[in-house]
Formats: sequence, C-alpha cells, structure tokens
Amino acid sequence: MGPQTAGVAVDAAIVQGQNLWPFLVYSALVVGVLAVILIGSWFLGPRTRHKKATDMPYESGIVPVGEAGQTRLSIEFYLIAMFFVIFDLETIFIFGWAVAFYELGWRGYFGAAVFIIILLVALIYEWRTGALDWGAKNRLVERDYSIAKPSETGN
Repeated sequence: MGPQTAGVAVDAAIVQGQNLWPFLVYSALVVGVLAVILIGSWFLGPRTRHKKATDMPYESGIVPVGEAGQTRLSIEFYLIAMFFVIFDLETIFIFGWAVAFYELGWRGYFGAAVFIIILLVALIYEWRTGALDWGAKNRLVERDYSIAKPSETGN
C-alpha cells in the first residue's frame, strides 16, 4: 500500500463519518455548558425590584425628558453616519484590492488609484462646504441673489 492509497483510505474514513464522534462530543459539551450557565444564572442572578428609577434608561447621568419619538436630532449626526459608511466601505474595497494585489497587476493598481482619488475629491468637497464642521450652521449653499425682496434692496 503506497502513500497515495493510504491517503485515499483516510479520506474515505472521514467521508463515511468514522471521525465524526469528536465533533459530536464537543458539540454536546458546548450545549451542556451553555445550559448549565443559563440555568445557573436564572437561579443565582439578582432579583430586581421594578421601580421608576430602575426602569428609567440611563443617559449619561442626565434625566431623560419626553419620549423617544419626540427627540429631534441634529443633521450632523446623520451626516457623520453617512460619511462613516462611505469611508468604511472605501477601506473594505482597498483591503480587497490589497489581498489580490499580485493577481491584479498594474491595471488593478490604477483602478484602485482612481477610486482613492475620487474619494479624496469627495472628502475635500465635504471639507470645503463645511459638512465636516460639527455644529456649524453656515454651510456653503448656493443662493439665488437675482431675485431680491423690496425690503432687501432698500426701497
């Protein structure tokens, strides 16, 4: 029996499930430990009395006012969230490119360079328009000054 035949016999044993019992024992142990922990925490865990103070959400030491539906968030929260998603996806694409760097060659390099340049232009645009200024209310917006109200012209 040569080395090739022995390898086929081992692979056949795995396929037939003869070496499956360690996995089953491990799975049973994991389920058992999980059950013991959950049941133990149920019996040994603290008993909380529900009072107004314990049921109130903790907001960094600030007493909450109103309901969650009444809360108005500033646009900056949404802008930062969108910027995070955009630039987080950028890093994912760049990591994917880095993994396949040798397979892509120069064509992949130039493609990634164009991608990064486009995102840098977008970042510079956001910076120049004031979108990254937290709390700034004087963002650059295009205004039409051709139509002036009578009170603005001094008449």
